[in-house]
Amino acid sequence: MVPREEKAKRSFGGDFDSPTAQIVSDYPSAANDCTVQPSLHTHHKKLRDAESSTPAAESGGGGGANSTWSNETPSPRAGGSRKISIIPLIFIIFYEVSGGPFGVEDSVKAAGPLLALLGFLIFPLFWSVPEALVTAEMVTMFPENSGYVVWVSSALGPFWGFQLGFMKWISGVVDNALYPVLFLDYLKSGIPALGGGLPRVAAVLALTIVLTYLNYRGLSIVGWAAVVIGIFSILPFAVMGFVSIPKMKPQRWLAGDIHAVDWSLYLNTLFWNLNYWDSISTLAGEVENPKKNLPKALLYAMILVVLAYFLPLLTGTGAIPLNRELWTDGYFSEVAKLIGGAWLSWWIQAAAAMANMGMFVAEMSADSFQLLGMAERGMLPEVFARRSRYGTPLVGILFSASGVLMLSWMSFQEIVAAENFLYCFGMGLEFTAFVWLRIKAPFAPRPYKVPVGKVGAVLICVPPMVLMCIVLAFSTLKVFVVSVGCVGIGLVFQPLMKYIEKKGLLRFSVSSDLPDIHGAAPE
Repeated sequence: MVPREEKAKRSFGGDFDSPTAQIVSDYPSAANDCTVQPSLHTHHKKLRDAESSTPAAESGGGGGANSTWSNETPSPRAGGSRKISIIPLIFIIFYEVSGGPFGVEDSVKAAGPLLALLGFLIFPLFWSVPEALVTAEMVTMFPENSGYVVWVSSALGPFWGFQLGFMKWISGVVDNALYPVLFLDYLKSGIPALGGGLPRVAAVLALTIVLTYLNYRGLSIVGWAAVVIGIFSILPFAVMGFVSIPKMKPQRWLAGDIHAVDWSLYLNTLFWNLNYWDSISTLAGEVENPKKNLPKALLYAMILVVLAYFLPLLTGTGAIPLNRELWTDGYFSEVAKLIGGAWLSWWIQAAAAMANMGMFVAEMSADSFQLLGMAERGMLPEVFARRSRYGTPLVGILFSASGVLMLSWMSFQEIVAAENFLYCFGMGLEFTAFVWLRIKAPFAPRPYKVPVGKVGAVLICVPPMVLMCIVLAFSTLKVFVVSVGCVGIGLVFQPLMKYIEKKGLLRFSVSSDLPDIHGAAPE
C-alpha cells in the first residue's frame, strides 16, 4: 500500500513547499467549474490502477483509509447529480439558519421587548456576520461536501477534523429534533390532542418519515420546496404587519427591566436563532458555481434572516399589551389572532408548520451530506458515501432520521441548550482553522477572501469566541454533562474507526476526485 504522504505527492506532482497552499490550489480554479481538473484526475486514475493491482492481504483485506475509491456510485464531481442554483440556495441557507420568527418568542419572555429587538439587531453583528464571512472564505477554498470538516483537517489534522464532524453532526441532529416539537406546539392550539400522549408520538413519527422521504428524493427538490415554503411562511407576517398599524404603540417597544432578565434563556434563544451559517458548507459539492454563488447567497440570506426576525417582533410587541409569561414557542399564532382574528392565526399556524418542515429538510440535507463528505475523505466507512438513484446519501439520511426520533422526547429549552453547547465547541475549531490557514497559507487561492489581514482575521473571531464562552457559562449542569459526554464519545469514536479500518471490518476509501489533505496536514 502506498503511504498517504506518497500518494498525495504523486497526485499533486511533487513535494509540498507549502502543504496547505498546495492542497487548496488543486481544487478547480474556474469559478464555474466544480469538476476535477483533467491532470489531477489522470494522476488519481494511474494511482488507483496501480493500487488496485496489489494483493488484498497487502491492503488489509477490507481496505483502509488509503484504499481506492469504489465506483459503485458516481461522485457529484463526475456530474452524477443536479446542482443547486442561487435562488434555492438562498432559501436553503435561510432554513438552515432561521426559517422565520418561529422560536424567537422566548427572547421576549426572557428579557422583554426592548432587549429582544436590540438582540436581533446587534447579536448578528458580533456572531452571524463573522461566522458567515469565515464560511464564505473557507467554503470557496474547499468546495466539497465534507465542508467544515476539511477546513479543520487541513489546518489542524484529521483527528480534529473528525472531532468537529462528530460534534457538528450531533449538534445538527439535536437541532433537527426541535422541528417536530415546534411543528406540534403551533398546531396544538387548534388540535389539542397533539399536546401529548400517543397522538403526539404518532405525529412526530409520521412527520419524520414524510420529510425524510423528501430528502431522499433529491436536493434540487429540497431547494425549490424551500423557496415555496419560505414565501408561504413569510407572507402572513407581512400581512400581520400591515393589519397591526392602527394598533401600534411604539412605547411598548421600550419595555424592559435589566434586573429581571433570564440571561440563559435570552442568550440561548438568540444564539440558536442566529447560528448554523456554516451548515451550507456541507452542500458545497452540490452547488452550481459555488465560488461565486455561495458568498452571494450568504449575504442575501443574512438580510432575509434578520428581517424575518425583527419585523414580526416589532409588530407583535408593539400592537398588543405585554404579558411576558405568554411569550413562549408557538405564541405568534395567538398574537396573530389578537391582531387580525382567527383567520390570521390559522395562517400563522400553517406557516409555522410549513416553516418547520423547511427547516427539517434543510438541516437533514446538511447533516446527511456531511456524513457523505466525511466518508469520501475516508473518515467514515465507505457505505456512508453511497448515493441513492436520486443522488442523495441514503445511509446518512437514515442515521440522521434515527437520531431525530431518539431525541424528539426532549423539551424545547433542553434541546436548544444542549445543541448550543456542542455547537460552541465546533465553532471554536472552525475559527481556529480560519486563523491558522491565514497564517500558514496566506497565498493559497481564495476565490472569496474576507478583506482583512492576519490581525484582522484574529479580531473577527474574538467577538463570537467571547459570546460562545458566555453561552457556555450559562449552561445548566444537566446540559453540561450531556454535552461533555457527547464530546467524550467523539474522542473515543475516532480511534475506534481507525481500529475498524485496520482490522478490515468495514471498507474505507478516499475519493479519487478529491485532493489528499491528510498526508499534508500540519503536524
